[in-house]
Amino acid sequence: MEHQTKMDNPMKLTTARQIALQLLLATLAGVVAGYSQEKISLTLEQAIATALENSKQLHASLMRVEYADAKSGEMNAQRLAQIKLTGGYTRLSEIPPAEIGPYPPLFTDPIVISPSLLNNYTLRVSLQQPLFTGFRLQSTSDMAEYSAQATSEDYKSGKSDLIYNVRSAYWNVYKAKEFKKVIDENVAQTEAHRKDVQSMYDQGIMTKNELLRVEVQLSNTRVLQLDAGNNVRLATIVLNNIIGTPLQSEVEIMSTTQPETKRYAEVNGLVEKALLNRDDIHAMEYRVKAAESGVSIARSGWFPQVYVSGNYYYSRPNQRYFPALDQFQDTWDVSVGVSLDVWNWGTTIQQTNQASAQLQEAKDELGVMRDGVTLEVTQNYLNLNEAEERVLVSEQAVSQAEENYRITNEKFTSGLALNSDVLDAEAGLLQAKWNHIQALVDHELADARLQKAIGEDIGVR
Repeated sequence: MEHQTKMDNPMKLTTARQIALQLLLATLAGVVAGYSQEKISLTLEQAIATALENSKQLHASLMRVEYADAKSGEMNAQRLAQIKLTGGYTRLSEIPPAEIGPYPPLFTDPIVISPSLLNNYTLRVSLQQPLFTGFRLQSTSDMAEYSAQATSEDYKSGKSDLIYNVRSAYWNVYKAKEFKKVIDENVAQTEAHRKDVQSMYDQGIMTKNELLRVEVQLSNTRVLQLDAGNNVRLATIVLNNIIGTPLQSEVEIMSTTQPETKRYAEVNGLVEKALLNRDDIHAMEYRVKAAESGVSIARSGWFPQVYVSGNYYYSRPNQRYFPALDQFQDTWDVSVGVSLDVWNWGTTIQQTNQASAQLQEAKDELGVMRDGVTLEVTQNYLNLNEAEERVLVSEQAVSQAEENYRITNEKFTSGLALNSDVLDAEAGLLQAKWNHIQALVDHELADARLQKAIGEDIGVR
């Protein structure tokens, strides 16, 4: 997410590029300026809090966590007794009742053994409890639980990524604004120098060529000024997009860089800390455990499946009673069922092989991830040390460039230095200040990257 400016060497621009940039940036400036409405002031802490509140991606990740938790609860419920209540009504077609007789002279009328009951009412409560499933239900529950924990770690990792992206975008806006200030100062210096050269030219003590050299440098600097202004707007749009504020909002940066950083342990200790703290490592470890549960699920096909079930009936008429009576009567039953796959053409073997392969793949991915973390921490540790040195060197370079410009300008006004010397001093001062700003921001980002790499909270110091 780090927005790189186009001015790594701000003094090297061709005339054709100047014209093209002026036209393009003027157009972009007009378009973007038309959208600029709201102005907000943000510290780094506020920018991070706003992003965490507004991020749709983070919210979607949170919903995945809730889904995984609910799925885990569903899988765990399968291990428990399932109770169902069913009821029904059936209307039967008319048939003659079951009779015997008549047997005159003893029975002159038929004797009804079972009447024809046309209205049937049934109420049933059923219970089923798995007793042994070859560890399938337990492993399924464990697999869902590990997957839910992995999803939760993914959410934490995504939150860490978002915070780093906010820091990166925030400091890029800071960098763009600071460089814009430096360019504005340089334009003012060059304009003042042009007035001096113009005055000397009018007095006949400076050639036309020297005046043109100053005007060319002033034109180049103004192109850089346009470029810097555009970089401010583009960096601001990137920041607004990340924190979820309107893209046209103008952001005032309230935090400043802090060259001092906390002391870190040696790189080996940081690597060990990262392997213990990193959320993505934790997520992958849970996925390995889930894959191990997957192997147990596949192997459950080798074992018998044992269930106990029972039913309670409250029916009118109850079919177990004879003769049938038009009244509610209750009965019950309990049964134990056992099933075992005797032969399924190697299905269980193939399922076990699939699960074992997935487990090995997950272990390999975990190993690759740990190696990557080791490399990432080492690189970021070295980069931070280099960034600290660059801050010190660039700060000294600014002091030297400022002093060089002051002395050269004084010599020029006294007639002891050439016009080209002043222009070179101005260019050197601009480059020194730009390098210092870049070094300060690089230091902030290097520190943030190292904190993220070792799994520390990278909100703010």
